[in-house]
Amino acid sequence: MTDKKHKTPIGILQDIEQRSRSMAHGLPQQAAKKTEWIGIGFRLGDQRMVVPLDEVTEILTSFSMSRVPGAKSWVLGIANVRGNLLPIMDLAGYLRGERSHVRNISRVLVVEHEDINAGLLVDEVLGLRHFPEDSRLQNMAETDISVSPYLDRAYRIDEEEWPVFSLYKLARSPLFMQVAV
Repeated sequence: MTDKKHKTPIGILQDIEQRSRSMAHGLPQQAAKKTEWIGIGFRLGDQRMVVPLDEVTEILTSFSMSRVPGAKSWVLGIANVRGNLLPIMDLAGYLRGERSHVRNISRVLVVEHEDINAGLLVDEVLGLRHFPEDSRLQNMAETDISVSPYLDRAYRIDEEEWPVFSLYKLARSPLFMQVAV
């Protein structure tokens, strides 16, 4: 047995360290964080889709607008958003020729890409959606032909497929730029 009176202060500290290490619990294992893709879910009719988070500048909940004479039926009008004029388009009207009905749950997704600024009316915004990268589909299911030129990819979560609708592809489309009758 070692006499504690004759131990040096360094020896005592080393003894305490050794006992502490033998009694200490290790840190919990750090699980490798899976990369995920984040988008904003929305509904257009009965179809659910998601847009890339970085393609949406803001989401408008209420707005007043003025009609634009001589514009196509899917051009709903011009809204004054904090001093900036923003054309408001009916996304369902543009894609499918079906006019949307503005309801309390309807929202406007604002896109600003290159020189294009536009608000796109959708039936409902479903909030942020997180998709693990391993849920990305190699092949998308057949979709409405009017939507397919603007789709980037799709993800599957809980047996539900979420196509990714690119607002930037829409903004670059020559058809989208032709708003006059």
